[in-house]
Amino acid sequence: MLFKGHEYGTALMKYTYVIACQIYGQQKEKKDPHAEEILYLMKNNEALRVAYVDEVSTGRDDKEYYSVLVKYDQQLQREVEIYRVKLPGPLKLGEGKPENQNHALIFTRGDAVQTIDMNQDNYFEEALKMRNLLEEYRHYHGIRKPTILGVREHIFTGSVSSLAWFMSAQETSFVTLGQRVLADPLKIRMHYGHPDVFDRFWFLTRGGLSKASRVINISEDIFAGFNCTLRGGSVTHHEYIQVGKGRDVGLNQISMFEAKVASGNGEQVLSRDLCIGWVIDWTSSDSVANDSETNKALGAILNQQFIIQLGLFTALPMIVENSLEHGFLQAIWDFLTMLLQLSSVFYTFSMGTRTHFFGRTILHGGAKYRATGRGFVVQHKGFAENYRLYARSHFIKAIELGLILIIYASHSPIAKDTFVYIAMSISSWFMVISWIMAPFVFNPSGFDWLKTVYDFDEFMNWIWFRGGVFAKAEQSWEEWWSEEQDHLKTTGIWGKILEIILDLRFFFFQYALVYQLGIAAGSTSIAVYLLSWIYIVVAFGIYAVISYARDKYAAKEHIYYRLAFIPTGWGLILIAQVFRPFLRPTGVWQAVVSVARLYDIMFGVIVMTPVAFLSWMPGFQSMQTRILFNEAFSRGLRIFQIFTGKQAKGDI
Repeated sequence: MLFKGHEYGTALMKYTYVIACQIYGQQKEKKDPHAEEILYLMKNNEALRVAYVDEVSTGRDDKEYYSVLVKYDQQLQREVEIYRVKLPGPLKLGEGKPENQNHALIFTRGDAVQTIDMNQDNYFEEALKMRNLLEEYRHYHGIRKPTILGVREHIFTGSVSSLAWFMSAQETSFVTLGQRVLADPLKIRMHYGHPDVFDRFWFLTRGGLSKASRVINISEDIFAGFNCTLRGGSVTHHEYIQVGKGRDVGLNQISMFEAKVASGNGEQVLSRDLCIGWVIDWTSSDSVANDSETNKALGAILNQQFIIQLGLFTALPMIVENSLEHGFLQAIWDFLTMLLQLSSVFYTFSMGTRTHFFGRTILHGGAKYRATGRGFVVQHKGFAENYRLYARSHFIKAIELGLILIIYASHSPIAKDTFVYIAMSISSWFMVISWIMAPFVFNPSGFDWLKTVYDFDEFMNWIWFRGGVFAKAEQSWEEWWSEEQDHLKTTGIWGKILEIILDLRFFFFQYALVYQLGIAAGSTSIAVYLLSWIYIVVAFGIYAVISYARDKYAAKEHIYYRLAFIPTGWGLILIAQVFRPFLRPTGVWQAVVSVARLYDIMFGVIVMTPVAFLSWMPGFQSMQTRILFNEAFSRGLRIFQIFTGKQAKGDI
């Protein structure tokens, strides 16, 4: 009876909502529409508070920084300031998101704080369970009371397209099955900061929700977990409550997100919080007999490996999860449907993204945040944009592997048996195809003939555009090419040495062609190997010296020498990038840039060829849209095509 008639006020006292928007002050000064929208939210939600960083000029070059909390006063009908806390200096010493969380944490109240990302939502029925969830803090889970209450996420964007469905299934397995095992019996959780509820007092006295070191702590969520585990905290996981979450639905968005996560994983390995012992499993085969029984056994083993690599085995957690929630038959049906919608292509491509950025971060460091926007992407992405995103991480590596497989098929004794070659190389060929074709298979209107023609013209214009001082990577190839080398500018001496060692693989490829594959009539003279370097010199303009090679060897060997030169020339360009500070003042650097541009044209043509062929085939575009996108998405795509068509017509 004490609160009768004051229920609403009591609820406002019990629960407050703090939005951390550190740039709100700047938005107000610039009359940004976003500031008006934030004010509208505060006006219509009395319990809402906004925390931002205020920069105050105190002199010509001096500034003072404050953490400010504001609300909307319903009686005064205006925004009012509640607290203003002076900071010792600029806020963003570290990454934006953890700094945003930590500076707003001081304005929260109560024993517990739930952190929710901006791409998340909640449901009314889940809010009713919050009291039950908070009661968990009264109980011991193991030998301690919990410091983090982990809850599951409901990915509500899975119905947008097949790509969104794949991400939803992957995320669901991660935030349910994986977290159950980590929480019981390990009492840990390697996924933090999204819908989780933190013991506020415990974290306030231990440095906040996340560390604030730039680059290293780019994956701020997991460092909150490391901090909890290393300081003796306890974690539980509860699934009677869930929070909605919107995942990325476009391939480019997904790739940027996974690039950020993979780079963050690399920084975790390099951090003081984590010590990892690497266990590397090397498997090799010295020789293979030619008898049919051995070949059959080898084929059976490799086919089992192929099944695992295609994702049949790695999909087991998803099948188990769906079996629990929807039933075994529905889980099997969903799995088969995903296979028909080319989920294996997506997951193989996704693994390439993680491998590339994880490896680059381990070698050179320099992880950075990549904003994805989390929007519903239905528009077609041009070939130039896809090339900028995936050339170094997927396309060139796939071309390199494809070239090796072709040489292997042409010269290896084992490859003479067609079945053995297929069994040994089919998974590798699948990876090559996936890494080249996935950006176009999952691209709306990816196989539209007119768009393909336009995309190629746009790609060539981008390649040859010289740009200027203010040119961006989206406009000029040279600017993009320069940005792709940023990791070499900040890496240490060991990173540069390791990069050069990795680039030497192209020289070994040339060596194999010259000596091991018999292209010089079995000759093993050192002159033969040195003669193959003539074509390296030719690439830089000294064409006359190849006359000796042309007279001595037949045209067939001549072609093989050129084949050996192509990867070697690319290796020289990669090594030249490492020595960029020394080569740039010289005339050699301009030659390197020119040759690198020709290589990117060649790579672009190789990638574009299968895309153009599939675009030319009648009916393939309609089949792609129907298989990969649901009805609502397809309808939206057609509306977008009509709209852009009319706009283009009007522009003409």
